[in-house]
Amino acid sequence: MTKQIKNRLPTRLRIAAGMQAELLCAGRFVSGRDKKNILAEDLGFHPLFRYFRKKSGGRARTVKSAFLAPGLFQKKAVFIDGLGAVLLNGIPEKRVRSWDPDLPGPRPVRPEIIPWPAGDLLPTSSSSGPVDKAKLDAAVEAAFAEPDPRRPRRTRAVVVVHDGRIVAERYAPGFHKDMPQLGWSMSKCVINALIGILVGRGDLDVLASAPVPEWRSSGDPRRAITIDQLLRMSSGLAWTQDDPDHAVSDESKMLFGQADMAAFAAARPLRYAPDTVFEYSSGTSLLLSRIVRQTIGDQAAYWAFPRRALFNRIGMRGAIFQPDASGTFVGSSYVYATARDWARFGLLYLNDGVWEGEKILPEGWVDYTRTPSPTAGNGEYGAHFRLNGAAVALPEKRMFPRLPPDAFFCRGYQGQLTAIIPSRRLVAVRLGLTWDSEWGGDDFLAAVLAAVEPSSAGTADRQTLIKENPGR
Repeated sequence: MTKQIKNRLPTRLRIAAGMQAELLCAGRFVSGRDKKNILAEDLGFHPLFRYFRKKSGGRARTVKSAFLAPGLFQKKAVFIDGLGAVLLNGIPEKRVRSWDPDLPGPRPVRPEIIPWPAGDLLPTSSSSGPVDKAKLDAAVEAAFAEPDPRRPRRTRAVVVVHDGRIVAERYAPGFHKDMPQLGWSMSKCVINALIGILVGRGDLDVLASAPVPEWRSSGDPRRAITIDQLLRMSSGLAWTQDDPDHAVSDESKMLFGQADMAAFAAARPLRYAPDTVFEYSSGTSLLLSRIVRQTIGDQAAYWAFPRRALFNRIGMRGAIFQPDASGTFVGSSYVYATARDWARFGLLYLNDGVWEGEKILPEGWVDYTRTPSPTAGNGEYGAHFRLNGAAVALPEKRMFPRLPPDAFFCRGYQGQLTAIIPSRRLVAVRLGLTWDSEWGGDDFLAAVLAAVEPSSAGTADRQTLIKENPGR
């Protein structure tokens, strides 16, 4: 074992303990999943986890994880009603327990009697418009297939919405439509929405310098970084998102080792001049999340903001946005939501930020979001959303070569995906746990498109839906 690896080992063990405590706590108390299933699938990818001892406090809704013996590299996560699992990372549990957030309840209260998309009441008619049901069923079946037992895909949920209507939906055993699941980096798109709402209120200007307290010194070159550059991953801040050489990434250190994640990200030095290089960074999402917090000002109002301003307005009643131990939402990674919630979120962007006649996002925000970042060479990134490279002439250089160039996405670790395709009036959601993220997304989405013919009947379909559900 080299000296470099030995030096990294304690950090690795702390990160592993933090990851286990966080994911097990959220999996049990946010998603309501079986402990053994979480340990076998979500935390079974590395043999190192076998050497960690887990202790759950059922009534207290806590999880402790330690290496070999209690207290050795130990991490603890606690569940807070309305906010989910919080990894303490050295913050006293009593302080986090004292938060007592006063959050609005999920809306609608009785989704089973409210028509989709605001609620869960689906049309009784089997009519699905210009959809080849046999082809669509085959596409969904293939998404759940396991062709290689050595590399399980573990698709857990699929929802397909065409012309505003659910045309396909399926869940793996043990999962269901009311179960919030981890979106990982799809959470970044929620940060885009919250920033957009504040821009619409006149509280933020994306072209203004990012209000980061650590950068206020007159000689600090980071003062020049704008909110727009944070959204577009072109801030120039040094960051290691992944660790292909088996180093410990900045992302892992932040998510599983820091009580104040935004402060960790703010401490990063400049690697490049702002707006010259594209470098994907979860740290910038934490900075944006803290900017939302600073802009709102009041802590209680901040914790309620995602529900009041976004989730409850579009029926995302299962959504939980988890904070770190400092109280800042983990905007890079920790939104839990149901597959239908993610489909609703996709519909909001498909419909240019309008929800059932109400403008949620400001005029032009979706176009701004879909404008390719100048530093992303293949046009694959906008403002915290993935793009399919509309600016690229060669389809093979696009993220999904077989999809239309206007497609854009919320995309997360382990194959989480919300695909939005305006030209086909389509939203498709896939949630799962594929460790290499190669679950066949391009094949699935291409098969879905093959089952959904380009339609001019969208308006008629929506009128039919309203007639079938006059209480709408």
